[in-house]
Amino acid sequence: MFRCLASLSLVLLSSHLWAGEFNPTLKIGDSAPGWSKLPGTDGNTHSMADLADKKVIVVVFTCNSCPTAVDYEQRIVAIARKYAADPQSPVAVVAINSNTIAADRMDKMIDRAKERGFPFAYLHDESQKVAKAFGAQYTPEAFVLDADRKVVYMGAIDDKTKAEEAKISYVAQAIEAALAGKAPEKVETLPRGCRIRFNKARRDDD
Repeated sequence: MFRCLASLSLVLLSSHLWAGEFNPTLKIGDSAPGWSKLPGTDGNTHSMADLADKKVIVVVFTCNSCPTAVDYEQRIVAIARKYAADPQSPVAVVAINSNTIAADRMDKMIDRAKERGFPFAYLHDESQKVAKAFGAQYTPEAFVLDADRKVVYMGAIDDKTKAEEAKISYVAQAIEAALAGKAPEKVETLPRGCRIRFNKARRDDD
């Protein structure tokens, strides 16, 4: 009995050490998984390596179909315009859609990007491998990466779902801290929104 309890404690301790408070895969300070050759609404393919000259990268998992993600679109746009509008800016904002339902397919993403005037890359993670590698579970869910591509913040974009009630932009704070070479005051929060619609794995005999 004692051995069973000790083994269970070790497993729980190990899982805590290897994941964040709310993220099942990453913890603060981990190297970001990255992405390569993801198709964007601009007709190009995008890789994290394309942003090698950026000091800070903000990755936001979002989509067309989630009402909460839609409510956050203008806040993501505002962050991009503040920090990443200039091509020479040291900050890049990248939005990634990992859902595969009809409303989240590339043609609909292109329509949304044009309609809302997204000033950032909007990419489709059709395989869902990028979302899984980041441990992303919700839309929207944000990750701020520093110059070494370490995760310095992950979670909610700000402190309130309703825009008029939001007072603290965790992402903006993390960007400022990373640009200054410091750790943000808040490094991880619980993301809010809709669950990413991960495809169910099929068995070989299905």
